[in-house]
Amino acid sequence: MVAVLLLFLLPVGGGIPAGVLLARARGLGWPLTAGLYLVSDVALALAFEPILLFLVAHGGRVPFLARLGAAMKLSMARSVAHLGGTASGPVALIMVAFGLDPMTARATALAAGHGFLTGWALAITGDMLYYAVIAITTLRLNAYFHNPATTMWIVLGGMFLVPVLVRKVRSLAARRKTGGSSWRYGGK
Repeated sequence: MVAVLLLFLLPVGGGIPAGVLLARARGLGWPLTAGLYLVSDVALALAFEPILLFLVAHGGRVPFLARLGAAMKLSMARSVAHLGGTASGPVALIMVAFGLDPMTARATALAAGHGFLTGWALAITGDMLYYAVIAITTLRLNAYFHNPATTMWIVLGGMFLVPVLVRKVRSLAARRKTGGSSWRYGGK
């Protein structure tokens, strides 16, 4: 059980498929495995919140942190614009956690005025949805490949490539909708 939790605590996406496959190999049921992932999210909240509060308290005094904060606000505004709402809404914050990570969602929630419990509850909800998608995908693929390493690499590849492909398709659809061409001219 501890090994599965440690995999879930990895700050990169490979921890989910590896943890899910290890949990299944060790006979852990899906509710316990999901509970371990939830514990990893709570541990993240307890570890990250003091860092976030420190950055908020000192961000205005350190020029680099001020620029970083301004860039994050601009990035969040662009990301949330795709959802058609504001960054402070619960669905938008859940989607930020689903699409990016729970720490970014919590930072956005704090900027929108949400406190510790509400902010992290929204961030963890989005992250648990992401976990569910990756866990189900991992288990379904492993039924076909029967090799945990192959399954993990396919899921990791999908975790990085699918968002790029979705952005590309949306960009092409938006250009066609506005009458723009998807063809780029390299000339004059």
